[in-house]
Amino acid sequence: MIIGVPKEIKNNENRVGVVLAGVRDLVSAGHQVLIEAGAGIGSGIHDHEYRDAGAIIVNQPTEVWERGEMIMKVKEPLPPEFELMRDGQIIYTFFHLAAEPKLAKQLIQAKVKAVAYETIQQPNGTLPCLKPMSEVAGRMSTQIGAHLLQKDRKDKGKGILLGGVPGVGRGLVTIIGGGVAGTNAAKIAVGLGAQVTILDTNLNRLEYLDDIFGGRLVTLKSNQTNIEESVMGADLLIGAVLVAGAKAPRLVTSEMISRMDQGSVVIDISIDQGGCIETIRPTSHEQPTFEVDGVIHYGVTNIPGAVARTSTYALTNTTLPYALKIAELGLEKAAKADNSLLKGVNVYNGMVTYEAVAKDLGYHYTPIDSLW
Repeated sequence: MIIGVPKEIKNNENRVGVVLAGVRDLVSAGHQVLIEAGAGIGSGIHDHEYRDAGAIIVNQPTEVWERGEMIMKVKEPLPPEFELMRDGQIIYTFFHLAAEPKLAKQLIQAKVKAVAYETIQQPNGTLPCLKPMSEVAGRMSTQIGAHLLQKDRKDKGKGILLGGVPGVGRGLVTIIGGGVAGTNAAKIAVGLGAQVTILDTNLNRLEYLDDIFGGRLVTLKSNQTNIEESVMGADLLIGAVLVAGAKAPRLVTSEMISRMDQGSVVIDISIDQGGCIETIRPTSHEQPTFEVDGVIHYGVTNIPGAVARTSTYALTNTTLPYALKIAELGLEKAAKADNSLLKGVNVYNGMVTYEAVAKDLGYHYTPIDSLW
């Protein structure tokens, strides 16, 4: 199979779809890997290194898309790439289609085979390709929030040090969602010495979090009352809600945000899936923040792209094994043989094959296994 790896064109997206080890594995298995010139620079991988590993470097993205039977990316295709997609082509990347109706329409019209990292799901319910990026985004959210709370920038934070000092109160961090992203946000917040509250609907998860953190944070059942009280008192609010493949539920209202202190900070990690905070909207690394009622909002949709080297290697550790299966067997046989991969097929030959995406976007749902 010919695998094409284009350079990411999303704002300040420095990750790349495959690393040197991945190229070697794919080439050793008899496949051809085309990489757009400069695609790996942001992750510290140079063209000559890719070439030495067995890849073919091409200068134009159009050639990568025209020749590639499977396109391996990191982020969703953007409008300049829409016309490059073609009938029957496999596109293997993050899509987050429930929050991207225009992209979904293009994928359907182009009749591509869209395999989404974020919905590949193992029998135990874990999302192996999403997990490492949730870990990165969770850890970074606290780091970014701590910086935004400072008063040394255009967006004037409250001037609070999350960990405080002896004789001065610690910063208050509220995290909505106790999954992978929320847990990693809590790790950094607790490590900085902040006073942390984490909310989740799953009581077993809260019990687990209370155990692993040794009582160093407050765990609360996620309901309207607890969310409202926790949000209003927060210096830093982190949204980390995930429903696999579906649009994130709006749990924090604009009225709650309006009652936060001015200079407080809101970061919504679930912005890729539409966000769980009513006042959030997508932003970029170039212009990451905006204010609503004096509260600083951060809605960057590719947070891990800022630490591209770490993120690229963490991501490709999990995406490469599935890519090897697809390249070796073809998507249909590979997905039949691996139910986890089967769940990753979101669009196939003009049909929406992931139920949550179809429901959120108003499309007819076609089970993928009914097509083969």
